[in-house]
Amino acid sequence: MPQRLQGLIPATYTPLSPDGTVDLDAVKPLTEWLLAAGADGFYVCGSTGEGVSLSSSERKRVAAEFVASATGRVPVIVHVGHDSLVEAADLATHAASIGADAISAMPPCYFPIRDADTVVECCQVITAAAPHLPFYYYHIPVMTGVGIDLTEVLRKAGDRIPSFAGAKYTAHTLHEYQECLALDGGRFEMLSGYDELLLPALALGARAAVGSTFNIATPLYRRVIDAFDAGDLEAARREQLRAIAMIRVLMRFPFHPAVKAVLGMLGVSCGECRPPLPRLSTSQHDQLRAALDAIGFFEWVGTRPAPAAA
Repeated sequence: MPQRLQGLIPATYTPLSPDGTVDLDAVKPLTEWLLAAGADGFYVCGSTGEGVSLSSSERKRVAAEFVASATGRVPVIVHVGHDSLVEAADLATHAASIGADAISAMPPCYFPIRDADTVVECCQVITAAAPHLPFYYYHIPVMTGVGIDLTEVLRKAGDRIPSFAGAKYTAHTLHEYQECLALDGGRFEMLSGYDELLLPALALGARAAVGSTFNIATPLYRRVIDAFDAGDLEAARREQLRAIAMIRVLMRFPFHPAVKAVLGMLGVSCGECRPPLPRLSTSQHDQLRAALDAIGFFEWVGTRPAPAAA
């Protein structure tokens, strides 16, 4: 198995043109922005990247562009989850063919899944299509409704799937997260997926995290990690609290459209979101900018916003 993932891995946004089509030309500037900010990898076409709102053909093109833009400097994890396991397997095969470093998938979620064996069976179909790529199960029960005890999933998947590396854990149940980290002597990589809980996850033993707001605040989260590693818990708490304040502001608005809008304020164009996600009105955009300015966000991330449009 390749070296374990470490550090801050932004769940990347998919740039879209004004007409709603995928804007591949904007991928390279986004990756360079994130790398300059301190990103340690990319998680592509997940929830943040609106993977479920893209066609399979679009997802393939987006994934290929991110892999090409990364040029091997950091690992690229491609989310291939789909309600159709046939489509998911095809996306996994494609990820392997373009040189992705790993794949990840949430389980099919239209038809309810009620046991760990079914989750593992779904993962087996996907991983068989790319058997040499590390696989990370995407645990996000608030969106999928699949809240089965993850320790049971890990035990069974670890026994049956050679490429099973661990999970992207997007839930606030830290006791289960700790159990998963400790399972089988720390056998599984548990990617922390809750931005508000980065510091608690580090305290429990997390080595890597995937997050939406890493797109706009990687320097802030880097300071959380650096302070924690240095044993300066007071500084780590201060920086984590700033991240929470930022997220509280973002949550006053439609979240993903708001983060994309902030990227635009910082000079990185990713366009709007695709329906069913809404668009921010001009008034909302101005309110968001003012609210972030009021808490000191732009100073925290070291980038003043681009001038507002007249």
